[in-house]
Amino acid sequence: MTAMTPARYRVAERREETHDTATLVLRPCGEPIPPVRPGQFTMMYAFGIGEAPISVSRTGTVIEQTVRDVGAVSRALATSEPGRMIGVRGPYGVGWGVEDVAGRDLVFAGGGIGLAPLRPALLYALERRESYGAITVLIGARTPADLLYQAELDRWRHHGARVEVTVDHAGDGWPGRVGLITTLLDLVDADPANTTAFICGPEIMMRLTAQALCDGGTTDVRISLERNMRCGVGWCGHCQLGSWLICRDGPVVAYRDAAPELAVKER
Repeated sequence: MTAMTPARYRVAERREETHDTATLVLRPCGEPIPPVRPGQFTMMYAFGIGEAPISVSRTGTVIEQTVRDVGAVSRALATSEPGRMIGVRGPYGVGWGVEDVAGRDLVFAGGGIGLAPLRPALLYALERRESYGAITVLIGARTPADLLYQAELDRWRHHGARVEVTVDHAGDGWPGRVGLITTLLDLVDADPANTTAFICGPEIMMRLTAQALCDGGTTDVRISLERNMRCGVGWCGHCQLGSWLICRDGPVVAYRDAAPELAVKER
């Protein structure tokens, strides 16, 4: 198998997360892709339609990938029913590195679909709860109906994470917070000098959240960048950001390194 050859996976289960987003449980049919580190992505191929970069939302031999319907390829993937064959190649990119920060407090901040690539790092830490300090999960969504993994939030709390949620717009009956995800930062109970923060979501959300954490004294802040990836292996150049090729040098990067690039308009 080469870097450009997809392995065949069969959809074992499909869970509808929101009106336009589904999580696919994928079981290999033959040789699987190499082990995936939390934060890496794959190129998922809908046979006869095309492929798209999708973050892995649970690692293991049987992987999970959460897909939002935003175009022809992602629609074909997100609507795949159990039994359908999917092509998967990878994994690609740099992971979160949660394996290397044992003993530290952890902050996970996810906006919208950005919670998906954070999920495997969070699950990794919760499965090894005694190896980490305080774990705080901050979640932002447009509306309550757009929240991912709603059935899992209490389970994360039960396993030792503080989980806080806010939405941009809420109708009657919403008991939680309304506002930007940055309004949740005052709920973080962590030692900034001993904290690693992982952030994924819309670019403006990542910039504001990362900068607020940095201003509060957190120096280890990591974000996951999203660009138009075509090959996944640094050949085509579609995902170039400054001197970086995001598929190869990212998607996870230190915020202090990414901040100058993110400040350039139209990048």
